[in-house]
Amino acid sequence: MNDQNILDKPKIHGAIQAKSTEIGFTMPSDLYIGSLLKTLISTKPNARILELGTGIGLSLSWMVDGMDRNSKLITVDNDPELTNIARDFFGHDPRVEIICIDGTEWINSYQGDNFDLIFADAWPGKYSEIEKTLSLLKIGGIYVIDDMLSQPNWPTRHQQKVYDLIEYLENRTDLNLTKMNWSTGIIIATKKS
Repeated sequence: MNDQNILDKPKIHGAIQAKSTEIGFTMPSDLYIGSLLKTLISTKPNARILELGTGIGLSLSWMVDGMDRNSKLITVDNDPELTNIARDFFGHDPRVEIICIDGTEWINSYQGDNFDLIFADAWPGKYSEIEKTLSLLKIGGIYVIDDMLSQPNWPTRHQQKVYDLIEYLENRTDLNLTKMNWSTGIIIATKKS
């Protein structure tokens, strides 16, 4: 499968990709995870969605494309340059709240309603604050993480962190878990009662 097989890209995706190239942003999201997020979100009408790691907004474009008009999405990143760019693209959408703050701080201080889907694409919510993050997931909610397959730019010992995270998720009794050797390596977990 190649990128040409992805036919349902969000209309705004090309403009965000161009901006990414313009500023030299080197951590763009994979098209396949974007397509998957859009599909999963479209199964959740009136959803509350959380993205940890806004980046430049590429994954966000897919998620917004999958949302219905009554859904709400909070996206969190600690990089003001990137969150400002994301605001340029999504700030007009009342369904989207873009927050520039350290993810750990946001997770530990959040007091609102739980989420139907959480996409953790940053260290907080994936490798730290995982228990608190999963406590923010509704019963029946979906937790999605990517980048579980070895990447050439990983620092030393990062692979062990991936193994430890997978083992932690596998040992939780409140999750149904699917590990996919696809895209950049995806794990999808659903919270059960």
